[in-house]
Amino acid sequence: MTTPIYQLALGSDFTRLQPELQEYFSLAPGSGRFGVGVGTFDVVGCPQPWLRPLLRLAGPEQAFFPEYGGGVPFRIENHAHVDPFGRPSLTARREIFFPGITRIFHDTTSFVDKAGRRGLVDYLGRYRRLATDLNLSVTDEGRLRGVSEVSRLFLGPLRLLLPGGLDAKAYAEQWWEPQENGPGRHRIQVKVIQPQLGVVLVYAGHFDYRLEPYAGGTPGLGYLPDHARPDRWEERV
Repeated sequence: MTTPIYQLALGSDFTRLQPELQEYFSLAPGSGRFGVGVGTFDVVGCPQPWLRPLLRLAGPEQAFFPEYGGGVPFRIENHAHVDPFGRPSLTARREIFFPGITRIFHDTTSFVDKAGRRGLVDYLGRYRRLATDLNLSVTDEGRLRGVSEVSRLFLGPLRLLLPGGLDAKAYAEQWWEPQENGPGRHRIQVKVIQPQLGVVLVYAGHFDYRLEPYAGGTPGLGYLPDHARPDRWEERV
């Protein structure tokens, strides 16, 4: 079993996370288990009506979606694995159950340590055409904060660095919320902000989380279930 990617990225700061967050982010390739979260988004989607028709065109990418609403149930699976290029990775597959349609949103976050780059790179969508660096920090309360840095778009052989005026930044925070009359729950909130357009995507909510064993025992380090595999892998950063 290898070291979890968030522990690799945070180093000693990993121990400053809330204990429940340390457990959540400790899923590692070779553990023989995957994570399942079930919860509700208090708000999710694109809050700007005029932008939603454009996002509808990007729906097949499974990275963006045009719907917007509240009280929307969702399910997430987390799979730790080594990607085809030998990098420790975590693939997340989310099902968001809007009324009348289920949207899939998935990504692979890989730990990169080469060519002067050391940290997490997030590859979005079923074709992994969009990549962004993740800058992580731990708050005084033990919450995990993440900010996306410069994004790159991969179109065939082209690697396009998105300029600041076009790029959008994601601001994420995750924490454990104790409950007076219950066992507590995980919380997450994310905003994606484009400098010219404002908030283009938001999701915030809570979920319960558990670990389940893979059927058939502990698979190899590179194992990823077929339904969680992207249609295309990307090695470039």
